[in-house]
Amino acid sequence: MEPVSLQDFARALDPASLPRVLRVCSGVYFGGSIYEISGNECCLSTGDLIKVTEVRLEKVVCENPGTGQTMELAPNFQGNFIPLTGSQSYRTLGELVSAVTQSAKKLPTYFMSTRSITTEARVLPSDQPLALEAVNFKAHYARCVLDMGNQRVTLKLPLSQKGCFWEWEPGTPQTLLQALQNVDLKDVLLTCPTLPWNSLALKPQYEIEAIMHMRKTVVKIPSTLEVDVEDVTASSQDIHFIKPLMLSEVLARGGPFPLPTEILEVPEGPPIFLSPWVSSLQKGQRLYIYGPASPSWRVLASTKGRKIPRHFMISGAYRGKLKRRPREFPTAYDLLGALQPGRPLRVVATKDCEGEGVENSELISLAVGDRLEVLGTSLTYGAQSKEVEVLVCQRLSDQAGEEEEEEYEELEDQERILLPLYFFGSFVEEMSDGRRYSLADLTSQFTLPCEVKVVAKDTSHPADPLPSFLGLRLEEKITEPFLVVSLDSEPGVCFEIPPRWLDLTVVETEGQLCQPVGSLPTATVEELTDSFYYRLRKLPAVVSQAPPPRPPKSWDLSKQKKESSKTREVQFSQVLEPQQLPLLPKPKKNSLEVAKNTLLEVSKDTSNMYSKIPAHKKGLWPTKPIIQDPDMDDHDYEEISEHLQKTL
Repeated sequence: MEPVSLQDFARALDPASLPRVLRVCSGVYFGGSIYEISGNECCLSTGDLIKVTEVRLEKVVCENPGTGQTMELAPNFQGNFIPLTGSQSYRTLGELVSAVTQSAKKLPTYFMSTRSITTEARVLPSDQPLALEAVNFKAHYARCVLDMGNQRVTLKLPLSQKGCFWEWEPGTPQTLLQALQNVDLKDVLLTCPTLPWNSLALKPQYEIEAIMHMRKTVVKIPSTLEVDVEDVTASSQDIHFIKPLMLSEVLARGGPFPLPTEILEVPEGPPIFLSPWVSSLQKGQRLYIYGPASPSWRVLASTKGRKIPRHFMISGAYRGKLKRRPREFPTAYDLLGALQPGRPLRVVATKDCEGEGVENSELISLAVGDRLEVLGTSLTYGAQSKEVEVLVCQRLSDQAGEEEEEEYEELEDQERILLPLYFFGSFVEEMSDGRRYSLADLTSQFTLPCEVKVVAKDTSHPADPLPSFLGLRLEEKITEPFLVVSLDSEPGVCFEIPPRWLDLTVVETEGQLCQPVGSLPTATVEELTDSFYYRLRKLPAVVSQAPPPRPPKSWDLSKQKKESSKTREVQFSQVLEPQQLPLLPKPKKNSLEVAKNTLLEVSKDTSNMYSKIPAHKKGLWPTKPIIQDPDMDDHDYEEISEHLQKTL
């Protein structure tokens, strides 16, 4: 096939012959560095192969060749089109007859007028086909026949008859789609009775959907793109068009599995796992996909007892055994979050607390070792008669065993402690649970966060790092689909990849993948990078525990502070009263000189209690008083002098 323009190929294409393979003979690069505009492909290189799968008519531009005006026709336009075989119109019937005679066409020939013709016998409507049967040049008329179906009317029209005459080929009127698919009418002018123009040209615009090498999706190419193509369908039976896939697409379509692939692209960005297999993924590696991981939930965990904690994602298929460790609660709000219906929660205070900064602090007095049982919440009245939600706790005795059970009912009514939810203390859970739990049982029976110790490693994961830590904090449970994969370089080791956070671009490869006998060992624990861990904690699906409420602004507390400051002022004045010290005037000008004179007056008034001041130190306060009266030993005059100096 000879190269043709993309527009001509789309117009002459038979939809039943699809798909067709085209080779680009002359490429085009449109829009500078812009590769795609509005979803349409605008860049084709010479030699590219295109597999056309569909050609869709977008619109038809109708143009008036005389004026250059255009209008758009919808693909479902209902008008009929008649071809005008002549290249031009004729203003008189004589010009049409002269053109027919010079072209040596045999009579009869057919023509039509785009205007109505008025004769003595009748009015001929426009766009009616007329047959030119004979011409009498001496009489200057032409014998024409009008075929009206049930009768034939013969007319003698003068050669001087004015109008707009066109030659045309006899045939039935055609619809818009028929006129577009007729190759013979490609460059022929047409007329349509429902349009205002006598002659027009149709210029269709198509959208071509095709498959190209290394494209993730079907490309859309406008037929108006100035590019020449060649149909090479017959010689391209062995050509395989590679279509890239994302891991998310593989997961969404659900198989078939196992699927051999090759990595085409690794997304940029910081690593998410510290696993040697995940961190070493790169372009060109062969990746085998075995299907979605089961179960789909994971648990985020962080190490305890380290200055720099490490973070892990533990699969729901983890087979290690765990023991619960006592939880620590810094606030009463944390105690409320750990309380479960039907499960008693007992804690031990690990520091003394008298309820400083808390309303009704006289009701809160905790010492190290005090045992409490958390009962629930209640409403009480706080400052300004506002209701405040508090945590109700029961103080327990230090007795244990049967004695405690016998006296529990008596103690229940004896002492209860109301802790505001913002109360900051230090509590540790009192527990005696020595059971060994699986991860699934632990997360189903207890709420997270939870303190645990791994006492038996996962035997299917030889490199399980969790038993080496003193403790783990299980923080959040997330549900996210993972894919089980393996590398060609490590066929005996499987690991899991989350397509949502590590969406590799792969391509299917040929060849059968040997299905291993039994299940391959899969890494059920992945250590997370710090950046990815904090990214997970910010996800909407991973809702962290809310911080405890802030203490309300209490009117009583501010009033208590004012009263305490007034009390200190009164105590200070009482200390000065026995000494009958003069009142200090407010410093106005030369405050240093006024302060010096005041100190001299104080030293004169207290001369009976102190020794005389040396002359060279006159005007200065003595550093150490010399006591003359033994009854005055209990008075600390030096402290008073220091306080006065600070006050001045």
